[in-house]
Amino acid sequence: MTEENKKKPNPIDIHVGSRIRLRRNMLGMSQEKLGENLGITFQQIQKYEKGTNRVGASRLQAIASILSVPVAFFFEDAPGEEIGGGNRGFAEDSSMAFAIEFCGSPEGLQLNRAFVKIGDVKVRRRIIDLVKALSAEDAD
Repeated sequence: MTEENKKKPNPIDIHVGSRIRLRRNMLGMSQEKLGENLGITFQQIQKYEKGTNRVGASRLQAIASILSVPVAFFFEDAPGEEIGGGNRGFAEDSSMAFAIEFCGSPEGLQLNRAFVKIGDVKVRRRIIDLVKALSAEDAD
């Protein structure tokens, strides 16, 4: 293995880490809280999420349990994975990847959390119409 390859994280490790981060953010859990539940530091969680450090099997099982997902969730749509139909669990369609990425962003999380707290369906519909109108203005 060359020196260059040693420094570059494996694409699978990066993918697994990004899925850990996505699920943790979906639950509104901090890196510190996840680390506390695992008995490790938040810095170690950061390294897992970046793919810098590889997550061992027993640790990944513990993370899956804490985040309430099957272990397979972390590997869905991984680089080089061929999807042959069947049960995809939490996996998203490739066409929806942008939506999942947005929902995992700080802005997407804030928007989603605030939006679901609005009880009036008419108000929520107006907000959707407003966002559509604003996005149409940007396209012009």
